[in-house]
Amino acid sequence: MFKRFAPLRALSLIAGLLLATACTATGSSDVAPYTDGAEYVSLPAPAHRLSNEGKVEVVEVFSYGCIHCAHFAPIAEQMRKQLPAGVTFKLLPAVFSDEWLPFARAYYAAKKLGVLDQTHLELFHAKFDEHYPISNLDELADFYAMHGVKRDEFMRIASSDEVTQQIRKDSELVKQWQVDGTPTIVVDGKYRSANVKTLAELSAVTQWLAKRELAGAK
Repeated sequence: MFKRFAPLRALSLIAGLLLATACTATGSSDVAPYTDGAEYVSLPAPAHRLSNEGKVEVVEVFSYGCIHCAHFAPIAEQMRKQLPAGVTFKLLPAVFSDEWLPFARAYYAAKKLGVLDQTHLELFHAKFDEHYPISNLDELADFYAMHGVKRDEFMRIASSDEVTQQIRKDSELVKQWQVDGTPTIVVDGKYRSANVKTLAELSAVTQWLAKRELAGAK
């Protein structure tokens, strides 16, 4: 996780590293490129998954309030496209502070309203690149209104008991996964990313774990 990381290099450099590292991860060597206890850790059994869906599950624990998640977002999108059939990619919004709660509410409102795919990267861009004032639920409602969402509908869903209960469930999973920073990846409720050096390596470790888990499930 990148809770205490300094600002990272340009995304173009990271993208290049991503391709190089991913190639290394899928090489023909019998030696595992990553080590349990280093780049990833095995979580205590039983496995706690986000859903009961039959596919291997890759979950990114993130927040729209996290600049490192903003840097990782386009890499994660590319990674999602590279995951093999039988692997599904999901997002889980973390709430590590009161300041992050509105972002979790906004995530579920956008998902419910069917605008998550079109606004996910754009929200990061607006907040961290364009420095648009997005820090509370009212400001988030303004952002989604610019993308065609009815403001009152957004506020109703974001503030609903249903969303509140989902965030509580998410927080329990985050504790079970022993996540203390973002972005963090959890694969099938069994493995959590740990001491990776770059966001490119985070992507490569994720792909390696997912493919290994998929092979073991067959």
